Amino acid sequence: MNTDSDKSDETVDELPAFTTHEISREISVALLTGGGDRPYAFGLATALISKVPTLDLIGSDELDCPEFQNNPGVKFLNLRGNQRPDTSLARKILRVSIYYAKLIRYASSSQPRIFHILWNNKFIFLDRTLLTLYYRLLGKKIAFTVHNVNAGRRDSRDTWLNRLTLRIQYRLVHHIFVHTKKMKLELIEEFGVKPTRVTVIPFGINNAVPNTRLTPSDAKKQLGIRHDKKTVLFFGNIAPYKGLEHLVAAFRLLLGHDENYRLIIAGKPNNCERYWKSIHEDISENVAKGRVILRPEFIPDCETELYFKAADVFVLPYRHIYQSGVLFLGYSFGLPVLAADVGSLKDEIVEGSTGFAFRPEDPVALAVVIEQYFASDLYVDLNVRRRQIREYATERHSWDVVAQTTMKVYADLLRIPFPEKSANCELSNASPDANASS
Repeated sequence: MNTDSDKSDETVDELPAFTTHEISREISVALLTGGGDRPYAFGLATALISKVPTLDLIGSDELDCPEFQNNPGVKFLNLRGNQRPDTSLARKILRVSIYYAKLIRYASSSQPRIFHILWNNKFIFLDRTLLTLYYRLLGKKIAFTVHNVNAGRRDSRDTWLNRLTLRIQYRLVHHIFVHTKKMKLELIEEFGVKPTRVTVIPFGINNAVPNTRLTPSDAKKQLGIRHDKKTVLFFGNIAPYKGLEHLVAAFRLLLGHDENYRLIIAGKPNNCERYWKSIHEDISENVAKGRVILRPEFIPDCETELYFKAADVFVLPYRHIYQSGVLFLGYSFGLPVLAADVGSLKDEIVEGSTGFAFRPEDPVALAVVIEQYFASDLYVDLNVRRRQIREYATERHSWDVVAQTTMKVYADLLRIPFPEKSANCELSNASPDANASS
């Protein structure tokens, strides 16, 4: 890869007559989504559609949408089908086995020269080793978007086999995309990946979830929350690493001297029955009194805006994380964020303009920052600030920037010259106030 990149860079200035569009026609891509994470797959795919002649999108029912079915530039292959969790174990095994058979058959006869893996599939050890090796033996150039460098360590389930298979996949793929410099550093230090094989790209702003004309006051009314209540949101899958227990403890402290606080918890507990049972017991009294609005299940896209518009602030009380896509979902609705200072979350917050950071795993510190937020101009001017935050995030985390940088890597892998200026992903850390006034 290093040699390919050097050759591409040397020839850029020698071929000024080539336009980005002409170069893009030489690039054929298959996005391997793993069948999930619709927001990220939708954002990247829709940004790439205008830059490549055809795009193979390997997905599932979850990713099937008119934007892909009615677009001649997209070849949508629903190899995964339905992923309902309410089927028997035997049915699940059969369904996944059929999917792998279809995927292997597709890879053997597919035209795209670039295979871009967004997520691995269900049998991650198989995906990391034999399946990735199979793609290489077929002559594919493999790009891999790493959303979590080592999710096993994050979830306290790390093993030698987990680390070994990660190392194998990181060595087998030709190029890796990550969302933060810390993630790149971990790949280099923990897994021996060469720096030239890793590119840091922004996490694209969510554009897959509907954003209608529903107003914050109407959203609160639908959830039975009075307009004057200070409403805090926790949203997304519930798991121990997300630190929900610390938010629950902080909320209890706040209610001790101000009963005008409300907490929304919307998300499905993810294989953590004992953890969730403990939290549920802690909040049961406040749920009964209407102080906690609880919906412990998967929230479909069509209902997501209700919770983000009903809330006055979004809290990420994480204990461990690399980067969080749900943070950018909050920004897409212009909602200020209070985030624990873990991973790179603090890097995405402009203090006092898009939110505040706080010390992780400390309910007292979290309660203090929640009070600080509701006493700040950010909350007082929330209607205006929502628009500014949305504009700031859309500019800083543009899918077009992600796609341009991604296209540059594709071109390097295929030894095709690509204009450097069209793939610049260095973005300023200007405040949303500055962006709004410029």
